Amino acid sequence: MLGLLLLQVLASCLWLGHSEVVKSFETSCPQFFFREIPPNDALEPQKPAWICQRYKNQYYFATLYDRKMRIPVYSAYIYQPGPGKRPKIWLVEPQLIGPAYPKTMEKEWTVLNQYNVTLEKLSQSQAILHDYKNLTGLNRGHLNPNGHHDDYSSRVATFTLTNIVPQDEKLNGGAWNNYEQQTMIRRTQGCKTTYVIVGAVPGNNYIAKGRVNKPSHLWSAACCVVDNNYIKAWAVIAENDRNQVELLTLGELEDTLTELYGRGQVSLFDSDCPRE
Repeated sequence: MLGLLLLQVLASCLWLGHSEVVKSFETSCPQFFFREIPPNDALEPQKPAWICQRYKNQYYFATLYDRKMRIPVYSAYIYQPGPGKRPKIWLVEPQLIGPAYPKTMEKEWTVLNQYNVTLEKLSQSQAILHDYKNLTGLNRGHLNPNGHHDDYSSRVATFTLTNIVPQDEKLNGGAWNNYEQQTMIRRTQGCKTTYVIVGAVPGNNYIAKGRVNKPSHLWSAACCVVDNNYIKAWAVIAENDRNQVELLTLGELEDTLTELYGRGQVSLFDSDCPRE
């Protein structure tokens, strides 16, 4: 009997170790961070959820999610752009409801119909499709963009609402898109591996009757490993009501975020990533 109990406990621990919503990125999906060091806790919200974004039994990126604001704090990934179709699918995160639900992101319809979850229960844990309907001047803005991935499954994985914020539509289709598609290509020339963290600063406005926060700013930082002796970095920030992106050093972005978040000095990457 004791042996059976120990096996059950062991199985439970193994299951938790591979779950979608995890205790920390250091132990669960550190591969998406330079030197396996995630940002420090100066970005941590009141009600955080650490998500190893899993689709078809594979991790594709990591997201720190703000359960209260119902937007991601940041998404971290490795830049691997490639041609391909834009997916036409939107997914949600079952394990934000609770640990008994599937480890992999699913369609909202699947969660409601196959797992017997009410829309109200789902909406308590995260943003849902209805929150993003009938927007004026805003659209669904990816933090981790599908165009920065080189196969269909990795692009589909970015179409989860836990990777989406209400973004100014002119910014999303204009200067931010130019940064994602043009500046990143130029900046990553010669890079062997480029680690990217894209985030959103909570603002004072909301959509969906106060359910989902509209960020005041969007930001992105990259740490690129050229070779063993050379690492370079860059960053950008944009106000979420203007079609303009400001290019910064990593150190400048960290100082700016320190002021905007007001929770102590922000550190986005391991200290070996240059701040100047």
